Amino acid sequence: MPTSSRVVITPTSRCRFGIGRVDITPPVGIYHRFWGAASHDQATGVHRPLTATAVILQPLDAEGVSELHVLIAIDHCLFRDDDMQLLRDETARLIEVDAANITFTFSHTHSGGHICRARADQPGGEMIGPYLDGLPGEIGKAFRSACDSLRTATLSYGQTTCNMGRHRDFWDETSSQFVCGFNPDLPMELPLDVVRATAENGDALASIVNYSCHPTTLAWDNTLISPDYIGALREVVEQATDVPCVFLQGPSGDIGPRDGFVGDTEVADRNGRQVGYAALSLLESMPAPEADYRYNGPVISGATIGEWEYAAQDSERQRQTSVFRHRHWDLSLPYRTELQTVEQGERELNEFLAQEQAARENGDNDRAADQRALAERSRRLLERLQPLPPGDYPFSLDVWQMGDAFWVAVEGEPYHALQQELNCRFPQTSIIVIELANGSRCSYLPTREAYGKSLYQVDIALLTAGCLERITDELATQIECWQGERGA
Repeated sequence: MPTSSRVVITPTSRCRFGIGRVDITPPVGIYHRFWGAASHDQATGVHRPLTATAVILQPLDAEGVSELHVLIAIDHCLFRDDDMQLLRDETARLIEVDAANITFTFSHTHSGGHICRARADQPGGEMIGPYLDGLPGEIGKAFRSACDSLRTATLSYGQTTCNMGRHRDFWDETSSQFVCGFNPDLPMELPLDVVRATAENGDALASIVNYSCHPTTLAWDNTLISPDYIGALREVVEQATDVPCVFLQGPSGDIGPRDGFVGDTEVADRNGRQVGYAALSLLESMPAPEADYRYNGPVISGATIGEWEYAAQDSERQRQTSVFRHRHWDLSLPYRTELQTVEQGERELNEFLAQEQAARENGDNDRAADQRALAERSRRLLERLQPLPPGDYPFSLDVWQMGDAFWVAVEGEPYHALQQELNCRFPQTSIIVIELANGSRCSYLPTREAYGKSLYQVDIALLTAGCLERITDELATQIECWQGERGA
């Protein structure tokens, strides 16, 4: 007969936890065009507010701010490298925390405005600089609120699935090309991870939702500032729990909403409610904090019943769940050999701009719109190429172990295979995987096999094939090392 498990642990972290949130909605009229196909330039209104949330994580035995780990979740797509560095440095100065202990992460909404100082010459672009200048002060307010709420907490973890997001590399047979859109031929079980933070007295403190799906419900027809589906997701969870809900974007380079690329905000809200209700269902299934499920033995009744009950974690389990450690390091990765130079990119941009102007003069509005979109694509390529360091690329990695769970933060936009592979290698371990950590200077990270296809994500990837697999191995090695030390 097979050996049966008699204890099912509830993945748990014990630490100090604080949370604070502020509204960071940009002004109406700011430069908003994030889509090449968009015909508008400026935001005409607000669908739902954008927020910045500061989460403080600290070991139970910590002393002083040197051991504060600050996660700042922002409702924006991403910031370009120079803007990101300015924001990080000024925020670190204001809150008096080492920048190495601050991790910015982005919800990745594509409707928050095109917030980039280099776009100051665009309609509404004059608002970008003052907006970015004010962000560190607002984040500082969220941080101070998080400090005020800092207390001993228990983090409990659960995982379910939600099929709002789908694979988005679709082969269009009619035009013989890959397009970035819903692919019904490759169903995926997308994990949805939830972390529940609870105070020592049993009060709920926060819910954290980690899900992988591009917030691209709203696209070129939308003119409103919006967090996309994340706004309704948070609303659903917060109305039921009465505590803040934090969204952390998982590896979603090849994942987008099944119903997306529209202008209707109700579709975004519907997508958000779908994820929110899945998160609530999982929260309702989670036991009381610091309790594991134990088999008590048979009970003779009309049938012989196997009795299980939740039992408080003993002192050894509490010691295990209080482990807190962090490692940050850079992994050297090679660039693609076929990357354009900045000079080539500038020439291409000027050609598209000239063709757009010629098409307008000839009254060919369709061709003008296409050339305008291609010019925007070239601008973004230049923005990616210009800040790249020479030599190999220093790819940023962070791993935290907090008790039973691991949190992983990587820059850029990895394909979902990163999370799939980590879950496959560590099936009994709760792993929170966060992309876009401190920006996306390295762009997309497709799988090795994807590089053989003419995909948007491959076309704009800056690093060579195989880098995603190296990153995955590097992270897995670190997790395995710490797990081995714990078991020794």
